[in-house]
Amino acid sequence: MFCVMQKIFTVAALTLLLFWPAAYSAEAPWKSDWDRTVKAAEAEGSVVIYTSSSLEPTFTEAFQRKFPRIKVTTVSGRGFQLGQRVLSERRSGKFIPDVFVQGATTPSTALYPAKALASIRKQLVLPDILDQSNWWQGQHHYVDPEGEYIFMFEGAPSNGNLIYNTNLVKPDELKSYWDLIDAKWKSKIVIMDPTTAGPASQTMLFFYFSAELGPQYLKRLSEANPTIIQDDVRLIDWVATGKFALGFFPRGTDITKAEKSGLPVKQFPTVHFKEGAFVSTTGFTISLLEQAPHPNAAKVLINWFLSREGQSVWLENVAKEAFDYDSLREDVPKDKIPIDSKRIPGFKYFVITKHQILTDKKPAELVKQLLTPSQKQ
Repeated sequence: MFCVMQKIFTVAALTLLLFWPAAYSAEAPWKSDWDRTVKAAEAEGSVVIYTSSSLEPTFTEAFQRKFPRIKVTTVSGRGFQLGQRVLSERRSGKFIPDVFVQGATTPSTALYPAKALASIRKQLVLPDILDQSNWWQGQHHYVDPEGEYIFMFEGAPSNGNLIYNTNLVKPDELKSYWDLIDAKWKSKIVIMDPTTAGPASQTMLFFYFSAELGPQYLKRLSEANPTIIQDDVRLIDWVATGKFALGFFPRGTDITKAEKSGLPVKQFPTVHFKEGAFVSTTGFTISLLEQAPHPNAAKVLINWFLSREGQSVWLENVAKEAFDYDSLREDVPKDKIPIDSKRIPGFKYFVITKHQILTDKKPAELVKQLLTPSQKQ
């Protein structure tokens, strides 16, 4: 009996010795890769980001404290302007920025087609980033069709930006977007011009690509004889005074001011309509430029930025300036985000910031056909 037990213990010990080094070495590759990258990044000494002003200064200061030997240089501007600047520099043989942090449109419609982007997916090293259970829907979200170049790290739900006059509309009677275009509301709807960038154009994309709404919904909306304007404040005033019962697509910040001032106007909440809502990146994606001049520093910045620590710093920073941002990481503190800007577990969301949606011209063409000059004021 003793001999049998001794053999069992011997086999168990040998098994442990054989497999323990393999298990230990399973963690070693990412750690050694990361250490080598940080050392090389410190030798490069700097990293250049083309972005918007809302990324700094808190974020850059936090990164600088974490990696004091890597100097961060930021060039701020609007996405379209920076995108054109990148392409112009490259035509002149200049490769200046390493990382591009902007909304989805410019990298998707300008940089991606020009093949100015390198794979950002291959730069991800840190385990807490690679563990997709830390991210919304248990996956990484990319704008580009390959899932390779334009990483979507931010996505707040749209509340539809639909408002109503509280004296004229009973919100409980409107449970579907289709209810909004009932005959009783004909000529009682005012719409922010959907050809302008922002909530109007994004919501139109949602209407067009939603399986439960689609192009037919846009046609029916045009038949409701809406009035089209290009002024958010005037739209809200018209609904508040009762000139119109329903208002489509004003910006959320203006609506909040109107509600707080006591005007008889309210916004339909995110979860109000049965067809769901959409999630879009309000103003941020992150991409790596092809032939980045500081590839190792760019890799360090990208990984730190997408880590739990980096996303926590970023979200706290942007929360000071706006309320409609939310990180797609689910493990970062979100106590400062208003309820309307949070994604609700189990609710139906449609992601509209995808390359095939952003570059599809059919929705815009249909909208232009449906809107008549007589509807505009």
